[in-house]
Amino acid sequence: MIDRAKSASQQPLASLDEWEDDLKRRYPEPAADNKPFCATDPDKKKEEFRDYRAEARASVKEFYRLNHTHQTVDFVRGKRAQFLPLAKKRMGVWEALEFLNTLVDDSDPDTDVPQIEHCLQTAEAIRRDGHPDWFIVTGLIHDLGKILCLYGEPQWAVVGDTFPVGCKFSDKIVFPEFFAANPDSAMPEYQTECGMYEERGGLDQVLMSWGHDEYLYHVVKEHLPEPALYMVRYHSFYPAHREGEYQHLMSRHDQEMFDWVRKFNPYDLYTKSEQRPDVAALRPFYQDLIDRYFPAEIAW
Repeated sequence: MIDRAKSASQQPLASLDEWEDDLKRRYPEPAADNKPFCATDPDKKKEEFRDYRAEARASVKEFYRLNHTHQTVDFVRGKRAQFLPLAKKRMGVWEALEFLNTLVDDSDPDTDVPQIEHCLQTAEAIRRDGHPDWFIVTGLIHDLGKILCLYGEPQWAVVGDTFPVGCKFSDKIVFPEFFAANPDSAMPEYQTECGMYEERGGLDQVLMSWGHDEYLYHVVKEHLPEPALYMVRYHSFYPAHREGEYQHLMSRHDQEMFDWVRKFNPYDLYTKSEQRPDVAALRPFYQDLIDRYFPAEIAW
């Protein structure tokens, strides 16, 4: 459970859902197939532009200020060293869903839809549309990296739009002005287009800002097919899959795989609803699905 005594300055969001609600305000419509959606589409008429900065809540702005200030190369390397040995727990996937369900945010717990139900809503939407089993199970587990909150991590190191560190920050990242306070902005070697990376060398070479995507990717990378792993690892990489940025770092294979990331995005972002799934009734189907892809316990 989140430590409610933690400084509010480190936990500015009332709940993690506030970040996702903000994403839906920024991207109110799904992207077209195989094409990034640009919130800053230059073809829009002037009157069609929304003043996003003016509309964003103060808590969301503070969340992004913290995220953009502290997500540095050194910070990311430190978190990878801390968490990627996967030595925190050993548990099964359904157990991890139940563990995530103990995450109680600072919003009213009586009105929040439990985390496990959000996971099932995503998976059920994918299932209804007739996608393969690996796609369905990916929808079920894609947010399990948020258990980082239960290890005491601040919100800005768990959720938020992800982006590469160690190279120039794109001005298409939400609230790019907050990067002025990031120590890496003062390091010339990190502020060229490619920074410390090779042009078109592929995203495997790239350090992404730290959060639930990267953590979960390392937890499940031995168990799911490659398109699923791209969905897990890059579903919060909105500057790339919705704004079309960072193409110069991607290999051709990355660009092909991002078709899957874009295919997944509508299920990630637009499937939460007040219609609550019956967890007990759905568990046998999903436990069987989990058993096809994962051993009884995995390292977290």
